[in-house]
Formats: sequence, C-alpha cells, structure tokens
Amino acid sequence: MAFSLDRVLKALLFGASGPLSTKDIQKVFSKFHEQIELLPEMEVAIPEEDEETNVEQPFLEAEGMPTSDVPSLVTAGQIRESIDRISAELKERDEVYRLVERHDGFVFVTSPTVGEWIRLLRDEPRPLKLTQSALETLAVIAYRQPVVRSEVEKIRGVSIDSALSRLMERDLVQIVGRAELPGRPIQYGTSEAFLEFVGLRTVEELPSSDVLSPRQIDEWLHEVSNQRHVTETEMGLPEGERADGSAEEVSGESDIAGESRETGEVEKLEQPLEDDADREAI
Repeated sequence: MAFSLDRVLKALLFGASGPLSTKDIQKVFSKFHEQIELLPEMEVAIPEEDEETNVEQPFLEAEGMPTSDVPSLVTAGQIRESIDRISAELKERDEVYRLVERHDGFVFVTSPTVGEWIRLLRDEPRPLKLTQSALETLAVIAYRQPVVRSEVEKIRGVSIDSALSRLMERDLVQIVGRAELPGRPIQYGTSEAFLEFVGLRTVEELPSSDVLSPRQIDEWLHEVSNQRHVTETEMGLPEGERADGSAEEVSGESDIAGESRETGEVEKLEQPLEDDADREAI
C-alpha cells in the first residue's frame, strides 16, 4: 500500500478531539520519524535469550506500507491541497459531514442538511437568529473595534443596552479593554465565536471598507444571518460610491464618532436615546 496523505489526514481529523492546525499535522509527521529513528536502539536493548519477546514492526510496515514512503517533511501547501481534495470529494459524494477550516484549524462537521437530526439526538433547541438591532450593533462593533458603547450608540442613534447584552450572552462580543478617555470606558470587540458565526479565520478577512461599498458589506454580513439589509448610514462606515455614482452619505453621528477617536474624547448625545427594546424586541 502506497503512502496517501489524504488517507492519513482523514484519519487524523476523524480521531482528533478538536480542530487540527497545519502545525498540529506537521508535528504528527515529526513524531512519526522520531519513533522510527528510535526503533534500532529498542531492538538492541532487547535480551537475546528472551525468545518470547516480539519486536513490534513499524506500524506502517506491518500494514504493507514502507516507512521510507512517508515524507520527512509535509509542507503547508501539500496539506492545503490535500484538504481541498478531501473537501471536494465529500461535497461531490454528498456525504453527511463536511471538512471546513475554522480560525483554529481544520475539522469535520456535519452537513447542514442533517442538522435537525443532530439536534434531536442531543435534545438541543434550534439556533436563534440575530434580530435586526443586534445584527446592526454587531456589524458596527466588528468594523470599529475596539469601540466604546457611546460610539456605537452615536452611529446607530439608539441605545444598544439590549442588543449588546444579547450579543455578549451569545459570546459574539467580548470586553477587550478600556479606552484612554475620561472615565476609562469599556471597549468591546468581537470574539472567536464571531469568527465561527461568519465563517472567517481572522477579523482581517472581513470585507474591507476601502474595497467594498457599505452596501456590499451589508450584503455580505446578512448572508450569514439571513436578515434584511442594514442601511448605509447606520453602519457608519467610510464614504463610498453608490451604484449611480453619487457620493455615499455617512450619518453625522459617524463623523462625530470619528472625531472623538482623534481627539480622545467622546461627547454625550444632547438628545435622549431610544432604547433598542423600544424599537425592536430582542
């Protein structure tokens, strides 16, 4: 039997208790060759008079696969190509599980088409979708992080107490520090659960506001939660161009928020804010 990287990766991913990174996979190959190098020493250490002692063959040779066929170095590119082949194979065969890449590595997951059966087996409730107000708040935090509560409220024009609480309950948003502002307000940012939610490895993979218009960014974010589009002004992103060529308008609150970061001060709104719960139930 010839060595097959695809076959080995399938076994490693299936036997792993969690996601495997490229480095994790490379470490396994390093351990394999370290053990192979120790085999001659182990054979010498066995007493000759002990006839009943069995020297175990290298596990691959015992299965008809010469250890010399196993590469001493498996590159990240080779692992990526193998992962892509396995993923394409599973999709083509319409298997009940998929191979996906998360922020912390590669992992087998069940196909969405059989998700209902898994929930019944585990007696789990259906996953809750984000409401519009929570999604808008999450989008602003994702693109402005680290950001303080008052800045998000200036951009959205409403209180975010309810939306922020729900996002933190679902571990999509977390406290990342304190701003160098009067009172040292708490700063918020996205979490690792957010990366899984949107299917990204790092926040750097978020569509860039320099490349995409606010509307395109809205469309991308809403593909994840299947909600209606957020308005461009509520996003508070840098100016872009509309489809008709006219300048994209950004809300006045966004400009104030931008100035507050440059000057190091965040001014309080002059008008009382409407709470999210009043506008939309979370």
